[in-house]
Amino acid sequence: MSSSTNGFPFFRLLVLTGAIFASVSSEFLPTGLLPEMAADLGVSESQIGLLVTVFAATVVISTAPLTVLTRRYSRKWLMVMLLGIFALTNVLCAIAPTYWFLVGARILGGLAHGLFWAVTGPYAALLVPRHQLARAISITNAGGTMAFILGVPLGTFLGHALGWRLAFAAMAAVVVVFMVCVIVYLPPVSHLVQLSTGEIAVPTRKDRSLPAVVIVCLTVVLIITGHNIFYTYIAPWAIQVGGVDEAGVSGLLFAYGAAGAIGLALGGAFGDRFPRGSVNVALAGVALSILFLAAFGTSAVPIVIGMVIWSVFFGGVPALMHSRVLHSASERIRDLAAAWLTTAFNLAIGGGALIGGFLLDGLGIRVLPWVAAAVIAGGLVFVIVTDRARMAAHR
Repeated sequence: MSSSTNGFPFFRLLVLTGAIFASVSSEFLPTGLLPEMAADLGVSESQIGLLVTVFAATVVISTAPLTVLTRRYSRKWLMVMLLGIFALTNVLCAIAPTYWFLVGARILGGLAHGLFWAVTGPYAALLVPRHQLARAISITNAGGTMAFILGVPLGTFLGHALGWRLAFAAMAAVVVVFMVCVIVYLPPVSHLVQLSTGEIAVPTRKDRSLPAVVIVCLTVVLIITGHNIFYTYIAPWAIQVGGVDEAGVSGLLFAYGAAGAIGLALGGAFGDRFPRGSVNVALAGVALSILFLAAFGTSAVPIVIGMVIWSVFFGGVPALMHSRVLHSASERIRDLAAAWLTTAFNLAIGGGALIGGFLLDGLGIRVLPWVAAAVIAGGLVFVIVTDRARMAAHR
C-alpha cells in the first residue's frame, strides 16, 4: 500500500477530486446547453439529450473489458492518458461540424469515462489505510458533487453568454489543468498484488470476495434506478405538480446540489465508523423524503424542504457504495470491482430514466415519486437481507 507516512494524504486526494470534477462536468455539460446546441446543429433538443444516453451506454458496454485489458498499466499514467482523452473529446465537441461528429466525440468520451472511474476509486484506496477508506472516497467523490453545483452551471452560463462551443473549449482547458496536477503531484502506486511463495493465482470467478462485490453492485442498480425514476423528471414534476415557476427550477436544483454536499460530508464522517448503519439510515432517509414529496409536494415550500432532505440523505450514498465495494473486494479484483460498480451506476441511470419515461407516458407524472420510493425501499430490504451473505464473503 502506498499510504502516506505523514498522516492523511488530503492534498493528493484533492487532486483526484479535481480530476473527477473535470470528468463529471464534461459528461453532463450538454444537459445545460440543449437549446443552443440543437439550434446550431439543426437537430431536436431530444437528439442532443441522447448524447448523455449514448455516453452512459458506452460506459456500460466498455468499462469492464477495458479494465481487463489495461490491468497491468501504471494507474497514474493511465489516468493521465484518460484525462488527455477527455480534453480531446471536449475540443472535438467544440469544433463539431455535424451532429454525428458530436455523437462520435461523445462515444470517445464514454470509452474513457468508465475506465477513469475504474482507476480513480482503487487509486484512492491505495493512498490510505482501510480504516480511512470511506473518508478518502468521500473526498474524491466530492468532485462529482461539485460538478453539479459549479461545473455544469458555470459551463451553462458560459455557453449562454459566449456560445456553447466556447463552453466545451473552456472545459477542455480545465481538464488539462487537472491533468498537469496529476502528473506533478500524484505518486505512482503499486496496484498489482504479488503472489506469495507457493501461492497459486485464483481466477476472478473463483475469488472469495466476488459474491460481496455482486451484492453491492445489485444494491446500486436498485437504489440508483429508483432515484433516477424520479430525479430525471424532477423539473417537469416541480412545475406541473408543485406549481414551481419555471424560472425557479434552477435555484431548486442548486439547493439540491448544495444539500448533497452536506450529505457527502456526513457520509465521510460516519461511513468508516458505522459502515452498515450509515448505508441503512441513508437509504431509509431517501425513501421517506421522496414519500414526503409524493404526499405533500404541492407547493414550493414543502418541495424545497423535501428536496433538501432527500439530497442530504442521498448525497453520501455513491461514496458509501464505492467504499463498500472497495472494502468488499479482495485487492486482486479491486479494479474490476470498481469497473462493475461504474457499470451498475450507469445502467441504473439510464434504466431509471427509461422506466420513468414509460411511467410518465402511461400513468402520469404524479406516480413517479411513489414508484421511486417503493424501488428504493426495496433496495433497503435487499441490503438488510443480503448483509449476512455479503459480510461472510467480506475479507
